[in-house]
Amino acid sequence: MAVETEASAADVALAEVNIKWESLDKTRFHVIGAILFTAQSALLHPTAVVKTRMQVAGGGLAHLNGFSVFRNILRNEGVSGIFRGFGTSATASIPGRVLYLTSLEMSKDVMLKSTENLDMSEASRLAVANGAAGLFSNLVSCAYAVPVEVIVQRLMVQGLPGMTTYNGAFDAIHKIIKAQGFRGLYRGFGLTIATQSPASALWWGAYGAAQHIIWRSLGYGDDVEKKPSHVELVTVQATAGTIAGACTSVITTPIDTIKTRLQVMDNYGTGRPSVLKTMRLLLEEDGWRGFFRGFGPRFLNMSIWGTSMIVTYELIKRLSVKRN
Repeated sequence: MAVETEASAADVALAEVNIKWESLDKTRFHVIGAILFTAQSALLHPTAVVKTRMQVAGGGLAHLNGFSVFRNILRNEGVSGIFRGFGTSATASIPGRVLYLTSLEMSKDVMLKSTENLDMSEASRLAVANGAAGLFSNLVSCAYAVPVEVIVQRLMVQGLPGMTTYNGAFDAIHKIIKAQGFRGLYRGFGLTIATQSPASALWWGAYGAAQHIIWRSLGYGDDVEKKPSHVELVTVQATAGTIAGACTSVITTPIDTIKTRLQVMDNYGTGRPSVLKTMRLLLEEDGWRGFFRGFGPRFLNMSIWGTSMIVTYELIKRLSVKRN
């Protein structure tokens, strides 16, 4: 995020609405968070299914645009097709969200306290704390999230040529472990860690920069007497989240394509699947453009996700403040 030597009005306002971990009712925070983030996931799940179907080499979908793939799934599989894997994702992700949100807020509080005496603006201190918390919570949650992602993505693509068919999530777990051992559930784990952490930093960096530019364009500057309204604050957060999600999707789609293929495809010939083998297969199938398969749905997914995530997250915190 951009470093400011003096806090602008927007920076002061943002600092004032920052709700600390000790101010939250933890039960309400996790219950409301589970409900709202599950609803958010339901709205975005179809774009994830379309993106995943486009990234794998099956069913002749790789060269269609996102809308055509969406129509193809609806025509051949009905509404249930675009929500394939959602039940598993929604149910299994709840413990992961609790783990992520708890580690995020606790580590943010630790960072805020440890930087209290440093010579930096409140906005910069919040930026450092949020960035470090996002990095740490991502590292912690990946241990749980990667196996869930592997299972859900396999359910999304089952039925395509060359893909295994599963009778639910537990059957998928059984077949994956039987064929590949426990490590099969952690396919792409190293790649996920290596890419999501920088992607998280990129997201928050773009989010902070976008907010700064938007506030300046709205004329807030350094006039500390002028404070944004609640509506303005939410609107700017939503807009900055959209921009951050869009920027991140452009840069991270090639790595996401490799990771998705690595997690769901078994047809690699002889030997253990690897990043290099996956890259070679993509190049053989479609050249360099193959690395951007599913870019349209992913761009849409991350743009909408960025908007809804930051607004939902701030709403969850406001609803979870302890009552006197």
